[in-house]
Amino acid sequence: MSKERTTPIRRQYLQIKRRYPDALVFFRLGDFYETFEEDAKLVSRELEIVLTSREMGRGQRFPMAGIPHHALDSYLGKLIRKGYKVAICEQLSEPQKGKGLVERDVVRVVTPGTVIEPQLLEAKANNYLAALVSEDEKAGLAYVDISTTEFVTAQLALSEALTELQRLRPAELLLPRNSALPDLSQLNAHPTMLDETYFDLEEAEEGLLRQFQTSTLEGFGCAHLPLAIRAAGAILRYLEETQKGVLEQLTHLSTYSTKPYMILDPQTCRNLELFEPSQIGGAGSLLQTMDLTRTPMGGRLMRRWLGKPLLDLQELNRRQEAVEWLVEHGVQRAELTGLLSKLSDLERLTTRVRCGVALPRELLSLHRSLELVPRIKALLSEAPPLAHLQSQLDPCEEAVSLISRAISETEGELIRSGFSPELDELRSLSRTSKQYLAELEARERERTGIKSLKVGYNKVFGYYIEVTTPNLDRVPPDYIRKQTLVGAERFFTPELKEYESLVLTSQERIEELERSLFRQVCQQVGEWGERILRNASALAQLDVFCSFAETAVRYGYTRPELDEGEVIEIKSGRHPVVERYLQDERFVPNDTCLSNRDCQIIILTGPNMSGKSTYLRQVALIVLLAQVGSFVPAEKARIGLVDRIFTRIGLMDDLAAGRSTFMIEMTETANILNNATPRSLIILDEIGRGTSTYDGLSIARAVVEYLHSQPRIGAKTLFATHYHELTELASFLPRVKNFNVAVAEEGGRVIFLRRILPGGTDKSYGIHVAQLAGLPRPVLQRAQQILSELEGERRPTSRKRRESPATQLPLLPPKLPILEELEKLDLDSMTPLEALNKLYELQRKARGQASIPQKSKEF
Repeated sequence: MSKERTTPIRRQYLQIKRRYPDALVFFRLGDFYETFEEDAKLVSRELEIVLTSREMGRGQRFPMAGIPHHALDSYLGKLIRKGYKVAICEQLSEPQKGKGLVERDVVRVVTPGTVIEPQLLEAKANNYLAALVSEDEKAGLAYVDISTTEFVTAQLALSEALTELQRLRPAELLLPRNSALPDLSQLNAHPTMLDETYFDLEEAEEGLLRQFQTSTLEGFGCAHLPLAIRAAGAILRYLEETQKGVLEQLTHLSTYSTKPYMILDPQTCRNLELFEPSQIGGAGSLLQTMDLTRTPMGGRLMRRWLGKPLLDLQELNRRQEAVEWLVEHGVQRAELTGLLSKLSDLERLTTRVRCGVALPRELLSLHRSLELVPRIKALLSEAPPLAHLQSQLDPCEEAVSLISRAISETEGELIRSGFSPELDELRSLSRTSKQYLAELEARERERTGIKSLKVGYNKVFGYYIEVTTPNLDRVPPDYIRKQTLVGAERFFTPELKEYESLVLTSQERIEELERSLFRQVCQQVGEWGERILRNASALAQLDVFCSFAETAVRYGYTRPELDEGEVIEIKSGRHPVVERYLQDERFVPNDTCLSNRDCQIIILTGPNMSGKSTYLRQVALIVLLAQVGSFVPAEKARIGLVDRIFTRIGLMDDLAAGRSTFMIEMTETANILNNATPRSLIILDEIGRGTSTYDGLSIARAVVEYLHSQPRIGAKTLFATHYHELTELASFLPRVKNFNVAVAEEGGRVIFLRRILPGGTDKSYGIHVAQLAGLPRPVLQRAQQILSELEGERRPTSRKRRESPATQLPLLPPKLPILEELEKLDLDSMTPLEALNKLYELQRKARGQASIPQKSKEF
């Protein structure tokens, strides 16, 4: 297309669009943001707005879709949530007649991970932009929340990095193009593929040094972590291209490792419903139940703490002492929560102020929040366990004073009177205009003798003197005609014109001066930003402590005893979520005692709906709450610190990835067996139920035996099962104990007592549960008949089993030479391949020496 046939404004648009080919360009035209061509078609479809067209050159019409500029945020939110990038192209100069094109340029590219508009962000959740780069089995992970300026990097094992991403749930994830990474679809993060140069080590290191104005990265803890540097550098470069005004706010980079924290894999977070219910309309998540925070920054910190339970006993005791003091001092707690509820989001407000995008009301909110800091600091002076927070609180009197003197709370007035003498003088001139016009009108009526003469103003014609038609013969010679109306004429005089110029100029000057002064105030307040952010950090911690204390008082939680031992002992434990949602019945508490020495594995049997899964989850949740510093829903608890909580609960499949329910079950079980340690807590619910009965029973038994016999694991385990045969393991595995969920039968009805009692059970009550679910009576009757027949077939075997001594069933007949050879094997020193070869050799020998007795085939 030739330039002659293209309008200047279209050429301007095309130049900008070429720079941002992957973004939707919102091109400012007056009071609208317009999109063109393919962008317009997409925006019209996604936002459900009218697609029009516009001629931009002779015979050239192009699709066009626009939105009012004042409605940008609502439309922008819809596009960002769908994963689109939007380049905001603003008018940088005022339109002037005969002066050519208005200057325009992109001032910001908004992506899912770079949103700072409060109305587009969830108040109590971080909005992370993350970057991931991998090499072999290691990975560099970095993330930033530009709304709070949190900037963090780490170098981890690739599996750990993927788990961290599941915890962080970033809104946007930067990846090297053509990177060979596992499927990340479950993250629900918008992937942004970048050229490999973004992750270049040398450029990343130079960018970080330039950003923080240092000569080394030693002070940030990542100098010798090349993958961490590459990930952090990619984020910086991406922000340089999309959020130029944000980089100045990133003043610190933290390097972390996962060693001080309990790692929670995605299935554990899902199975324990830490952040969201597993089912739509479910009872709720642990976060929803525990979060009584009063501030947005406290809510975000609560979420982070629940996702990163601690392994540091000293820090946990410090948190517990803070919570205990607040529990015991109800009056002070009530005062503190009352003050916290009046605080605004100091983190995000500070960032907006420093970026120069804050509104006057946001600056006033910041002022009101900082005014409360001295009162909170005074209350904390009475609380020794909270002294570390008191020392971090800074009243920031300079910022409070400046905002108080500068920003007006009067509607229509931005800068307070008395702050700027020049502004006060201009306002005085503007205020006297009404008085001047009234005096001018009275003077002109007297001079001309026209009693109906009026002096007025409108935006189109400015100031005027209006005379009705019958009085036109009295108009003085110095009146200059301005406008003709029906029944009247409008005039002006040199004096009125001069005054009009003075007043209008002063009004423009007032607006310009107010904007300039407001920018100066924001800039100055922004210089105290680090001090304000330290306040935000301390207040967020205080908010979480108050929330934990309030929960403890309201719902009867107690302080758990924490140690480095190998015992988990809980008296009258309760499920923190389920007990809060019960309406017609009381939650039945239960005891738990797990010990690596004598009660390592609990086999829990009982019917469906009896409460097995609730019991399993409540033990895990009590441990997790203890290790974030909270009190726990129990009469008493002693918790030996747990390094990881593993769970295998529930049915789900991933057909898109070609994985069946049983495949997922086995994959998750393999992960547990390969990564658990003696300090882990394992929750297993119905292992082996995704396949045939005998296959499932064999796998379930093998898993229990492996957990019991492998010193490398030896993890405390709760194992719920319908396979009653597994209860026999307690007879020859010394650290396996049987427990069951008590059930009562009355008149053919089943009553679930919800009590966990010692001993196993040999009845599932599945048909009773089917009856409660509403299966037709003929189906139930036929099921009962079939069950009786099957039990009759199995009864001799069962009797034989009961009559046999409660000893471990031998794999081979006694007194065979091969048995002596088997006993002498040092299994701990053998590789898997050596063990397998030895097993084949023994099998060949066994087949040549004897047949296996019938009773050893029962399992």
